[in-house]
Amino acid sequence: MRLAAIIFLVLFIGLFVAPSFVLSENVGGNKEEVDVLNQQIAEKKAKIKQIEESIAAYKKKIDQKRLEAVSLSNQVAIIDNRVSQVELDIQATKEKLESLTLEINALTLGIEDKEKVISKQKRILAELIRAYHEQDGKNYLEIAAAYANFSDFYGQVQYLQTVQNDLTLSVNSLRDARQELEDKKKQTEDRKKSYAVLNEELVQKKNDLNEQAGLKQSLLVQTYSSELKFKTLLANLKDQYQAVESEVTSIEREVRKKLESQKQLETEGDSSAKLSWPTQSRYITASFYDPDYPFRYVFEHPGIDIRAAQGTAIKAVASGYVARAKKCSLGSCYSYIMLVHADGLSTVYGHTSSIVVSEDKFVTRGDIIGYTGGTPGTAGAGPFVTGPHLHFETRKNGIPVNPLNYLVRDW
Repeated sequence: MRLAAIIFLVLFIGLFVAPSFVLSENVGGNKEEVDVLNQQIAEKKAKIKQIEESIAAYKKKIDQKRLEAVSLSNQVAIIDNRVSQVELDIQATKEKLESLTLEINALTLGIEDKEKVISKQKRILAELIRAYHEQDGKNYLEIAAAYANFSDFYGQVQYLQTVQNDLTLSVNSLRDARQELEDKKKQTEDRKKSYAVLNEELVQKKNDLNEQAGLKQSLLVQTYSSELKFKTLLANLKDQYQAVESEVTSIEREVRKKLESQKQLETEGDSSAKLSWPTQSRYITASFYDPDYPFRYVFEHPGIDIRAAQGTAIKAVASGYVARAKKCSLGSCYSYIMLVHADGLSTVYGHTSSIVVSEDKFVTRGDIIGYTGGTPGTAGAGPFVTGPHLHFETRKNGIPVNPLNYLVRDW
């Protein structure tokens, strides 16, 4: 078999089996800069770890305070620790953003190096192909006849074998370099997406910080820094919560009984197996039975709080009947909407600033039923608020259940 044919076969297979590549890390003119960036990234990660350890320490302090008797000084201490925790969380997020920026810069330099290596490998491959064509069509007898002695002939054979080996190495190197290049480009895009997510988190955490500071101020103003007034406030808040809870439970039971007797939920209600989100926002500031809920000393949190600017449209998460549409004109009054759905499910939308549906009316999934509130002191916000948001509950046969087990995961 002719050696040239072997060379051609190696080249042919290599080119079609290996379509993509990237250069090795130790090749390229940006290596020193990349090394410096990698060192800076390592330092950032070490700093982030230290901050996260401090955050954990504050969380431990908060947990310890929760075990103590409920008092004004105790609640203020918890809020102060939360403020410190959120401040560190913001600092950690900023460090993560800076680390991602460094990673993107390092990847960009790496991509430049890979592209240079690819260009170089292409030139090498072109030279090898040229060498192949120069020897194309010659067999060993023709090569031997062209040389006066065996030594020269043997040298030429060795040269052809070297060309063959170099072709194989060059094709493999080109393939690997292209793959690395594609990997780095994907990593860069992933880092940019992570940067955007973290940047949004930073904005939300700054809002968290403002809310915690506002909560402390509100608590001190309402109690005049008096433990006695705090106990009175606590008793009043518990009474208000129990009144709302009793109202929601009794009305839901009465309306469902009425609708079931008329078989209206069966004929008009859609399946509530998966609920749509009530707002555009998906940012949750307080989870179901959240241990960090700021009013946990009054009651357990029976739903989720979704951050939403004052006046954001609220949509029905599933078709159903408006069981309650409680409107309030005072900031101390809790305004809410309750919908009764099929399958024993009901939903509650709290701290509404405006309600646009009427009781005993049927609404379809996606219909606007009201607008969010929650800014302290505004109409319908109620006493249990730190900032604008929607309080959202799901209840199964009247009992609060985790909304995240029902809401569709569309983010």
